[in-house]
Amino acid sequence: MNAKRLSSWRLAAFSGPALPIGALGLPIGVYLPHFYAGPMGLGLAAVGTIFMLARFWDVFTDPAMGVLSDKFPSRWGRRRHWIVLSVPILMLSAYMVFVPTAPVTSFYLLAWMFFLYIGWTLLTLSHMAWAAELSDDYNERSRIQGFREAFQLLGVPLVLLLPAVIERMGPENMEAARVASMGWFIMIVLPIAIGLNLWLVPEKPARPQKHASFLAQVVPLFRNVPLRRLLAADFLSGFAGTALASMYMYEATLVWGVGSSASLLLLLYFFGGIGFIPLVLKASYYLGKHRTVVVAAGFNVLFPPVIFLIPFGNVWVAAAVLFFLGVNVGTTTTLYRSMMADVADLDELETGQKRTGLFYALLTLTQKIGGAVAVGVVFWTLALIGFNPQGENAPGAVQGLSYVFVAVPMICNALVAAIIWFYPIGLKEQEELRRKLDERFVEEVEQTERAPNLP
Repeated sequence: MNAKRLSSWRLAAFSGPALPIGALGLPIGVYLPHFYAGPMGLGLAAVGTIFMLARFWDVFTDPAMGVLSDKFPSRWGRRRHWIVLSVPILMLSAYMVFVPTAPVTSFYLLAWMFFLYIGWTLLTLSHMAWAAELSDDYNERSRIQGFREAFQLLGVPLVLLLPAVIERMGPENMEAARVASMGWFIMIVLPIAIGLNLWLVPEKPARPQKHASFLAQVVPLFRNVPLRRLLAADFLSGFAGTALASMYMYEATLVWGVGSSASLLLLLYFFGGIGFIPLVLKASYYLGKHRTVVVAAGFNVLFPPVIFLIPFGNVWVAAAVLFFLGVNVGTTTTLYRSMMADVADLDELETGQKRTGLFYALLTLTQKIGGAVAVGVVFWTLALIGFNPQGENAPGAVQGLSYVFVAVPMICNALVAAIIWFYPIGLKEQEELRRKLDERFVEEVEQTERAPNLP
């Protein structure tokens, strides 16, 4: 087993691309639906449908990218060339989505969101799969993913600083100005972070893959119990996170009365998430990854009703509640991704194939589908209860918004705790998997050395 502990500076250089990944994720969930449904005039139903369709596009692109990255390495490794390819795609599509020229059509938004998600898939999937392949150690994998998640979370408050400043300046077209500022941040940081990553972090040489039939590769996916449980939990977590993100601006403005400080409050939420990642990692070293996920899910079932206690217009109470909600913000993503590396070990033992890219494609896919369904379901629900994003709302509609905002994380996290409770891979099981894989590798090397030289 490779239990070598990677240096913090190398992990920091490796995690750099997670900054623009995080900076891109939050605007897509929070600001862009609000911006296109309101000021750009497309409406709630149209925007909800577009974002749902764009996410469902990943049903095709994510698995395809996972298979390509596993099957077609380059002389630079298995992941690096795909990361480089993502840069021009992301920069162009980010410009078109974040800096649009009004008026825009539904087709315009749909088309450029498709391209944006292709670039995002190339970068996110390749980077996560590379992270899983940096170490074979059960706890070191959590540490690597913890670094990566911390950088991804850090990208969120960094990109939020710009709209927070713009909100204080009060420009005439505030919505367009703050969305454009986030787009420019992504376009500037993206090539710098990826350049440093590729320069400072080497990638392990790719080992040749044995040929396997399509059926031999697909059937083990359905038999893999840990995979099914992890993907189901990831779907629910993605649904809850995106649902809250899509409602946050309305909740902060209409229910809490702190709309002018909404972006600043989000900074506290994500800084809370960053600050508690080390504690989450230490808990996972003692409890195991899956038990820590259950504890975090339980917290997210019990704490959300506190939101009802926020007095209207009280920024300080809203800040305190958001800070403690941030305790769990990095838990599931960090531990799910570390757990998926262990699941890939189980698959490799059964199939003889190292399919890390495919498995992380499935993980990102379930989260994206959960997010896609969430935006559609939430916006349709708000429309059904009579909520109007562009004008006045009756008290019942605003109260209904608040109920939905609190109920979604409670229900989703209760289901996550139930699903992960009997998760079958812990430290001992993963160490046994690695022992068997290492023994198999040694046997293959010895057989190759014993094989007679053919004329």
